[in-house]
Formats: sequence, structure tokens, C-alpha cells
Amino acid sequence: MPLYVTEAEVAELLTPADARSAVHASFGRLARGVVDNPSRVRAELPGGVFAVMPCVDRELGYAGLKTYAWLPGGTPFLVVLFSIERAELAAIVEADTLGQRRTAAASAVAAQLLARAEATTLGVIGYGRQAASHVVALRDALPSLERVLVFGPNTERLAAFCKEHGCEAAEDYREAGGCDVVVTATTSKDPVLRGEWLRDGALVLAIGANDPAWRELDNVVLERATFVCTDSRAQAQEEAGDLIDPVGGGVLDWLEVHELQDVVTGELPGRGSDDDIAVFKSNGLAAWDLAAAARVVDLREGSTEHG
Repeated sequence: MPLYVTEAEVAELLTPADARSAVHASFGRLARGVVDNPSRVRAELPGGVFAVMPCVDRELGYAGLKTYAWLPGGTPFLVVLFSIERAELAAIVEADTLGQRRTAAASAVAAQLLARAEATTLGVIGYGRQAASHVVALRDALPSLERVLVFGPNTERLAAFCKEHGCEAAEDYREAGGCDVVVTATTSKDPVLRGEWLRDGALVLAIGANDPAWRELDNVVLERATFVCTDSRAQAQEEAGDLIDPVGGGVLDWLEVHELQDVVTGELPGRGSDDDIAVFKSNGLAAWDLAAAARVVDLREGSTEHG
């Protein structure tokens, strides 16, 4: 009988360090070519979207998918794991929390590789669940962080977020965008980060805007960046408005958009100097979901054995 793992169990088992380790290893397998990660498929629902993200990770030993229904009443997420070796359904994992933590883990991997040495300030634009996961994950990954400044347009939500997560409320978008590491985790369709606000040496982690018509970053961010990377160039070409628009306008070329997996393996150096501005555009990969879900299954089975 397949294992069923609940949201509560995922939240208890999958630490930021575990998620980061799983996603880091996933990038390595992607680079070695042992993972097939087709782009996300979407179908319309009444008032929402149904999405399926398939993946085969031959080295990990799983084929599977993440699927979710984005509806006005909520968004249920699931990861389904099939054992390649045993040819059976191995696990079903509730994946809302898992999705938040694997996305933040990928940003944490990028930050460890691309943030300037001894980055002390983190700016977060947004105050939703992804913003919260990023605050936790980046604090865990970058021990040098001393201040976390957060901004969003709703004063009450901003104050509640800062109180819950021990952050400072930034005065405006500009202040949050002027930190060593800047996260954009919003549902905005228009830019919330302007390149003129970035300090030399900044790292931008762009999490939202996974629609060709949406933007979180203005063109100046891409103009100032000396290194631009994403998780999957093929997927970015389909859904990353933050890159599609600048490429269409001649600000950027797809040949200048690298994949983070090549930095993970050392194939690319990433940051050239402390003054370079780097950008990681995150789309979200099923490969991360499989890796994180497999880690949860291992942890769950380990806790059962020792329980």
C-alpha cells in the first residue's frame, strides 16, 4: 500500500536544511542529464487553473508529478511518486508546505552560490507564504544576515508578517530593494523592483511572475545584471515574463540566460566580483518536488522505524 504523507507531517519532517540538501542534489542530477523535467502543463478551470508538472529522476529512482488545482476556494497540491525499480505507486505527499519549502530551498542554494560574501541584509518584497518560507530558508543558509527588511502595500499585513517572523518593516519598495539579497515573492503583474534601487553586488531572487505577461522586475534590473540565471531555460521561455519581455525588447538575449545547475556543478563561476549584480529567476521545477518528496518519504520511514 502506498505511503500517504500529510501536510502536518511534511511541516514536521522537512527542515530548511533538508529541503536545501535535497534541491541542491537535484540540481546536480539535472546537470548530469539523469532527470527529465518537461515544462508545466496547464488547463483552465472555472475561475482557476489545473496544473501538472511531470518528472522522471532515474538516479533518485522515481517517476512522478506535482499537480495542483488553483481555485477561488483554495489550492490543493499533491506530489505522486512511482518507484521505477518496483513498478509501483510508492507515495502520495500533500505538497502545499513542501512546495513552499522547496522553492525557498532553491533560492537558498542560489544565495549560497551567488550572494556576495558576508551579505548582511535581506530585502523581501511580499508578505505571503512564499515570502515567509524565504525568510526562514535564507536565514538558515546565510548566517551572516543581520537584518531582514520586508515591504508590501497593506500596512496591517506587513506589520503582522514582521511581528511573526522577526523582521523590520521597510519604508517602501526602494528600501527593501536596496539590500544585499532581494527577494520578490508577489502576485504582481507589474514590476515591484527597479534596477536603480539595487546596490552594487546585489543578488535578486525573483520568485513570482510565472506568466508570460507578468513582471516583477523592470528592464533596468536586467540591464544592470552581469549574471542572469534560471532553473530551466526551456520553462522560462514559456512562462517567465521577467525574462521573455526583456528578450523581446532586446534588453537581454536567451544566450545570456544561464541555468543554475551549471553553477552548482562548477561549470559556470556565477559571480565574477563583489560588485556584480546577479539575478536568479525561479520558475519552480517538478524535479525539486520529487527530490523534496523523496526526502520526506525517507524521513517518514526513518521516524517510523525508530519510533
